[in-house]
Amino acid sequence: MEHINFLAFAMPAFFIFLFLEYKLIQRKKKPEIFNYESSVSNISIGIAERLINLFIAASFYQLYYFIYNNYRLFDIPSNAFIWFALILATDFVWYWYHRLGHEVNFFWAAHIVHHHSEEFNFTAAARITTFQAIIRTGFWCVLPFAGFHPTMVITMLIVHGAYSFFTHTQLIGKIKWVEYVFVTPSIHGVHHASDEKYLDKNYGDMFTFWDRIFGTFQEEEEKPKYGLTHPLKSYSFMWQHTHYYFEIYELWKRSKGFKAKWNAVFGSPADMDQDIRPILEKRFLQDKSNPHQRLRFRNYLYIQLGVCTLVLTVFTYYFELLNLLDKVFVLSFILITLINCGALLEQRKWMYYLEYGRIFIVTTYFLYEEDLITFLFVPLVIMIFAEQMFSLSKHYQNVVLQLEASE
Repeated sequence: MEHINFLAFAMPAFFIFLFLEYKLIQRKKKPEIFNYESSVSNISIGIAERLINLFIAASFYQLYYFIYNNYRLFDIPSNAFIWFALILATDFVWYWYHRLGHEVNFFWAAHIVHHHSEEFNFTAAARITTFQAIIRTGFWCVLPFAGFHPTMVITMLIVHGAYSFFTHTQLIGKIKWVEYVFVTPSIHGVHHASDEKYLDKNYGDMFTFWDRIFGTFQEEEEKPKYGLTHPLKSYSFMWQHTHYYFEIYELWKRSKGFKAKWNAVFGSPADMDQDIRPILEKRFLQDKSNPHQRLRFRNYLYIQLGVCTLVLTVFTYYFELLNLLDKVFVLSFILITLINCGALLEQRKWMYYLEYGRIFIVTTYFLYEEDLITFLFVPLVIMIFAEQMFSLSKHYQNVVLQLEASE
């Protein structure tokens, strides 16, 4: 757990770099690189991953140590040559994890979230889910199994993750001589593209030679169109995390026989029935793609994301000192707030009741902390009275759920 406190500074650092990127893009007069709704969605998913990772990251580290202490094949020393070998080994493992993440439905369900964004900037780098982190950890276990010490592995994974963050930007163009060895933003931008010639290319995270060796390298030629070939019609926080699992289940139900059902789960995403997603979206969602309207009350979203970031930063720093109730409260508060942000982008009217739920959680927590839990009925009575007397739901819809014509 001693590694986690350092991550308290990850979110502030992310926003500093994001601010710098945004200002530089403004100076270059390329506002199309940032989309408000998409950026909010990207950041929300990143906050959720950092939050949930706090609860499970220690298990990852313990798993590395367990494998190393009991099953390592070799006693690999620590020196400059070994560190260099570990860099190569880490990226090699990443290449195959990443490639299988695009070629196997079950893995793609976790990884697809990273590719939802139709913009390519630092916010897109935040689109990592806990499902993806768990699957990725299984691949990383190869390193301590080979004999690399877990401390070395964890250090290298931090370096690896930091490098990949800076490849999610359009501020840097092609640098051809660098691209013979290293992944650049241009190379990784190709990987995020939905153009047919760019599909399933450039899986390497730091180095390009794995793609060159295994035939998946593609340099940027035309400007990429980012996102999925069939874009998701929702900014819903929950739906973005789960939609492809529903698609797999729907395909599994349609399939006849063991082989077909197996392929529904472990087959190629390219073989997914293309009518499944539209059917599910029609069943569960409202379309996000009204080109004539966008959210007017944006400051409310900014406030919520700002509060989540601040709470997460403090929570991360003091995580080891908190009791279970504190942790459950913060987890619930942030997740409800992130779901609220997605509902606000989607203009869901039920989010009003989610606001009441959040107020109730906060008041319950503080009443318990002050040993006043017997007064739990007071906030409930106040909320019911306020709703009946002042019709708050109507005011909420008229103010918070206002739309304006888009430019």
